[in-house]
Parts: sequence; C-alpha cells; structure tokens
Amino acid sequence: MAWRKIAQKGDVQPGKGRSFEVDGKQIALFNQDGYHAMDDLCVHQDGSIAPGKLEGDIVECPLHFWHYNIRTGELKDYMKDVKLQTYAVDVRDDGVYVDV
Repeated sequence: MAWRKIAQKGDVQPGKGRSFEVDGKQIALFNQDGYHAMDDLCVHQDGSIAPGKLEGDIVECPLHFWHYNIRTGELKDYMKDVKLQTYAVDVRDDGVYVDV
C-alpha cells in the first residue's frame, strides 16, 4: 500500500462524502467526525455511495438505499457478511492522504 494525496482539507464538507479516483480505484472520502475512506461502489449495482445521505457513521446508497458503516465498510442490512474495503486516512498540512 502507498499513501496518496486525494484531496485538500476543504474539498469534502462536514457531513458529506465525495468520490475520488486513486490509482484506478474509486474511493469514497467522508468527512464525518474526521475523515474516512472506503471503496465507492455499492455491491448491489455498483453505484457510487459517496453522495449518499450520512447519519452518524452510516451512509445510505442513493440508488437503492443500502446502508454501509463508513468506519468499517460493513453492509448493515441484507447480506450481513458483505464488507467494502476501507483505507487509512491521514490529514496532513498539505491535504488529505489515503493509504491505497
């Protein structure tokens, strides 16, 4: 894995998420009590979860309303054994980095 700068500190507003392409992967970066990063493809139909509604640590996929924990990547409904890849995040003076 390698640290990659993906955003400036103000690029993702508090309580929101945004999608970034990093080394050919779509990564969702959320700003919710700190920054959290995970794969940005809902396992249901590969839609982006980054623009989903955040409530606490749970993001709701905007396409079909599946719910994922942004800290753990775990799907909270339907198939309980589904988990999206999460990534370590480091906020530095010059931006937000993700270990991908």
